[in-house]
Amino acid sequence: MKKPNIIFYFSDQQRADTCGCYGQDLNVTPELDALAGEGIRFEYAFTPQPVCGPCRALFQTGQYPTTTGCFRNNIALPADCPTLGDYFTEGGYETAYVGKWHLASEGDLEAEPTVNYHYSAVPPERRGGYRGFWRASDVLEFTSDGYGGYLFDESMKRLDFKGYRADCMGDYALDFLETRDRTRPFFLTVSQLEPHHQNGAGHYQGPVGSREEFGNFTLPGDLREAGGDAREEYADYLGACAGVDRNLGRLIRRLREEGIYEDTVIIYTSDHGSHFRTRNRDGHLNGYDDYKRTGHDGALRVPLVIRGGAFRGGRVISDLVSTAGLPRTLLAIAGIGERVPMIGEDLAQVAAGMRTGENEVFAQISESRVGRVIRTPRYCYGVFAPGLHGGKYGASTLYADDYLYDMERDPHQQHNLIGAVEYGDAKRELRERLLRWIREEEMGGDSSTVRIID
Repeated sequence: MKKPNIIFYFSDQQRADTCGCYGQDLNVTPELDALAGEGIRFEYAFTPQPVCGPCRALFQTGQYPTTTGCFRNNIALPADCPTLGDYFTEGGYETAYVGKWHLASEGDLEAEPTVNYHYSAVPPERRGGYRGFWRASDVLEFTSDGYGGYLFDESMKRLDFKGYRADCMGDYALDFLETRDRTRPFFLTVSQLEPHHQNGAGHYQGPVGSREEFGNFTLPGDLREAGGDAREEYADYLGACAGVDRNLGRLIRRLREEGIYEDTVIIYTSDHGSHFRTRNRDGHLNGYDDYKRTGHDGALRVPLVIRGGAFRGGRVISDLVSTAGLPRTLLAIAGIGERVPMIGEDLAQVAAGMRTGENEVFAQISESRVGRVIRTPRYCYGVFAPGLHGGKYGASTLYADDYLYDMERDPHQQHNLIGAVEYGDAKRELRERLLRWIREEEMGGDSSTVRIID
């Protein structure tokens, strides 16, 4: 049986509600909307870790960041950890990687790394098993801004690019399709940096004209009255999302031109969302934050659309799912087994109505605090580790209540009910369910050491 080509295309810091297929009124994502109309859209998809490096480590390994040790930024992937690059190469695929990597440098947060590839080429042994086409920078926002910069190829040669960054990443993806080995199936990862804010500039950088094109936006409910900088930044943020979408469309058109669109499975998601500086301003902050690093939906809920293979029909899955299952799903699509058991679910099983687990998701929070979150259809419940800095510690055996939201009455998570007497029973049940996640996923089922206090 012929193996499908697979494209794993993900953006950085994109909320689900930027997309038309998730309710956005403006014409931001026509290409993704069309893809969703042909494939499967997961209405409630959540990241398991709302920080760039840890989520990317999970995407490459199928392991929680606390398992690999990559629980925060500036921690490199362990050299002995099997990755998607390894699995797909061994499975006969040609692999390619384009964009932001963020898994090679090593050092403390907010300091110059002791092993530093922020401005230099990532050597082959630090590319997570990707041995072929490589157009990447370890921290792309350091070697470029929204309108130009540089990255490196597989021979460690610096490549300068000019023009809107998302378009240039799209050009590199098309270059791979032009030069690929046509005797083998391919696994192409496109890691777009947009719509991530530009660190040095301190704001989002949309293409020229974004403020005019998307200035008539309606802010999502969680951002309307919560302060932050969304009113100033949202038009450029939507413009950046549109730039990513435009290049998704370019890739799809090339697949059609080459007659391989029907032979290719496309997965679209984002590593995490953005809360636009509206969260993590409480007394439990023990670390730092700007736009993510929280268990609220603004940072956790992301778009997830899969088209091709078993993912067809324009259907919408309303169950809660975690993008933690994407590595397992990718290998299942390719018919490749993993050497190390992976976390999460095969999303094809969820789409087929064959789910065996609970309709809930779990997330680890780092850098702003050592936190854990469980999200159910009705509630969002989070805990934190008292006294532990989120940039220094990945886990704890002692957690305390942080927040509780009733999503039916408060869908924008504005009213923390953690101390509300009438929600005491709900909190106790959620606490036990969250403890079960922590014990089973992080502690191998050990129930004797971890606990949550009021």
